[in-house]
Order: sequence, then structure tokens, then C-alpha cells
Amino acid sequence: MNPYYLGIDIGASSGRHILAHLEDGKMVLEEIHRFPNGMVEKDGENVWDVDGLFREIKAGMKKCAEIGKIPVSVGIDTWGVDFVLLDEGGKRIGNAVAYRDGRTKGMDEEVYKCISEEDLYARTGIQKQLFNTVYQLMALKVKKPEHLAKAKTMLMMPDYFHFLLSGVAATEYTNATTGQLVNPETKDWDMELIQKLGYPAEIFQKIVPPGTVLGELSEEIRKEVGFNCKVIAPATHDTGSAVIAVPTDSDNTLYISSGTWSLMGTELFEANCSKESKANNLTNEGGYDYRFRYLKNIMGLWMIQSVKKEIGGSLGFGEICEQASQCGISSIVDCNDDRFLAPANMTEEVQAACKESGQQVPEGIAEVACVIYNSLAKCYAKTIKEIAEITGQEYDRIHIVGGGANADYLNRLTAEATQIPVYAGPTEATAIGNLAAQMMALGALKDLKAARACVYRSFPITEYK
Repeated sequence: MNPYYLGIDIGASSGRHILAHLEDGKMVLEEIHRFPNGMVEKDGENVWDVDGLFREIKAGMKKCAEIGKIPVSVGIDTWGVDFVLLDEGGKRIGNAVAYRDGRTKGMDEEVYKCISEEDLYARTGIQKQLFNTVYQLMALKVKKPEHLAKAKTMLMMPDYFHFLLSGVAATEYTNATTGQLVNPETKDWDMELIQKLGYPAEIFQKIVPPGTVLGELSEEIRKEVGFNCKVIAPATHDTGSAVIAVPTDSDNTLYISSGTWSLMGTELFEANCSKESKANNLTNEGGYDYRFRYLKNIMGLWMIQSVKKEIGGSLGFGEICEQASQCGISSIVDCNDDRFLAPANMTEEVQAACKESGQQVPEGIAEVACVIYNSLAKCYAKTIKEIAEITGQEYDRIHIVGGGANADYLNRLTAEATQIPVYAGPTEATAIGNLAAQMMALGALKDLKAARACVYRSFPITEYK
């Protein structure tokens, strides 16, 4: 039997353990464990329950032992920008505060006292998002300086889980870049920038590329889960992993990693930190093989997820998508408006935006969803034009990967709005990319080209024209 690899993919709303092996040149997946995730309020902050998440990580690993499918390696990916601080003894300091928490309000102005917004982009190539690590650290410096003073280590979220599994503290490259503190030329922390901002240099750990074997499970974890295996840092930023799984061999490809966020972009071999790029709010996040994920963060299906909770009742996402496709409402909102980042009520916020702009106000789940889907498609079309103008490249296809690849209505709208063929799938792109990175690290797949060819052979792709 070919060896098993375990990918643990943790998103903002859920996590999953997926085992994979290669069979006749194809990747075969098996979901072992799934668990919920979400922000909780603690001490007046929106935080992640990292202790609960780590219990779920171990629970899923135990299931591998129970069914007799022991992986040769394990790797974890999560969202970006969030981190934990550890003291001298490796104990966590404070809460694992979530990016949607309000602590960064006004912290951009504090950062710009040290470096201008223009220079910050020119140095890092990362788009301004008020929740970026650079602003979160400033919030600590201003509001909880005692935490920074006590800290000896900062680890991004997946790095922290790898540390708990292996005892090895290292920062994986793709996730590190999301925080707006990495130099795109050296691919390392910008220590001059960090010094300007007054952050303690010692907390920043060595940056390692995706596919790095960090070590093995600690003795304590081995005993608890019932086996030992290698701990490999995949592309630990979920979009970094998802882009690995884009099944293309063309350089004229745009991708949309569609989930809670829609991350739309292309791959570059050099970062574009130009004023034009900044003006269009495009970002240069690190990718596998030191490629750059040149993309825009678009609000994405977070809006649909929110209205489903508020007024969707027992309807599934597929049913909501189908009902939306039957509506005739043509109202559009700006999906990238900060008002949709964390509103008290997403439905009411969408309705208010339509009313304020003099458009028809949607009523009910079908109409509200229709407005969101159409707005996303228009936003995708606008983003394509921006990327094409800046790169000077014409794009002949769009690959949609992730859970949003199942949104048939949105895929059809995207093909219509962009006038470019859309290829949807695979849906479990993040986990697949995570697993592919592990396979490349251990020699089961030769390189990125071979990995993407394997993905193309292994999973169904739906075409929209």
C-alpha cells in the first residue's frame, strides 16, 4: 500500500483531517475527522479557542491510529495574519486574538507615525488590511505593552500548532508574508522595518519555505495519538495551499480561491510593489517555490455564510444558490467595503447599502443572496481588468478552487461577467495543496508541475463558458 499523508485544514468556520495516498497516479482522499471552528468572546476580545482546536487536531490523529491508517507525515494550514505570543517557557501569553477583533482600529495611524503607508507597501508588497499582523502588533504595543515585553516567541497560527506537535518553533514563509513584515526580495523578516516599528526583534522566528520537514511528533504527542510521523510545514496559509492545487500548466491563468474569502489573482515570479499595484489594493503574498500570489482579497462567501445564519433557516448553501438564480433583482453592493467585514447583521447591512445607493432593497434569503452573488461576479470582473492592466498579461482562463467551486450560479455569473472560461474544482483545494506539499517534500511528487498534473487527473473539473 502506498503511504498515507495527513493534511489538517483549519478554516474560520470549520476544520478537517484528510488522509491521502497515491494510487495509479491519482491522489485519493479520505476525510477522517471534521470539527467546527469560530470566534468566541473572551475578556472583551474576539478570540480563537486554540486549546479546543488543538484537542480536535489530536482527536483526528487518534482516529488515524484507530482505523490502522498511519500517516508518514502531517501538516497544518490555517488562515493568515493571526498569531500567538509565547513566554520564555513556551507558554502562551494572553488570548489568540482573531483578525475580526476591533483592537486594530486606529492602529494604522500609529504605524504610519513610524513609516508611511506608501513606503510600507513599497517594502512589503502587501495590501493594507487593518487586521494585518503589522497592525495587530501595534495594538499590543499600544494597549498591552506588557505582553510584548514578556514575549520571547511569536508564531503564526499554524506554526503554533506545529510547535505543539513537534516542539519546533519556526515560521513558514507563505503565512509570514500575509502579516506585512516580510521583505519580498530577501524572503525574510524585514528587520529594519520591525526596528522602526519598535517591535522586539527576538520574537520573530526563522522563516522556512513550504515543504520543510520540521521534525517528528514529540514523545508526549506520540503516546497520546498512538503513532509517530514527520511534521511538515506545507504552505501553511490556506490560500497558499489552495494555489498549489490549481490544476493548470498555463502561465495565463487566473485563480479564485473561493471560500470565506475570495482570493483572486495570478502567479508572479517577482513581486510588484509599484504605486499602481498599491492603488488597486493588490497584494504579493508568498507562494510555493517562492512564487508570488499576486491577488486581491475580496470579501467572498463570508457574506453568504452570514445571511444563511441570519435568515436562511434550514436551507443548505446549494438550495440558497439555486433560489438566488431564480431572482430578477439587479442591485449591486461593493463587496470590498469595510462595512461588510464584521457587521452586527449582514442581511441588514446589504439592505442598507442598496437603500443608500437608490437601488431595489432585497427581501428574503433568495434576493439577498442574489445581490451578493451578482456583486461578487462584478467584483471579479473588475479585479481581472486591474490585474491585466498592471501585468500587461491577457488571461485565457479562470480556475475556481475551494468550497465556492460548488456555487454553480456564482460560477455562471463569473463566466458571464468576465467573458473568460471558468473551470471550477477541486473543492478541497486547500487540503489537496497541503497534501501535495507533503508529497513533494518526501519525494512522492517530483515538483509543482507534477503536483498540478496529479490534481488535474484526480478530481472533477466543471467548465463554464
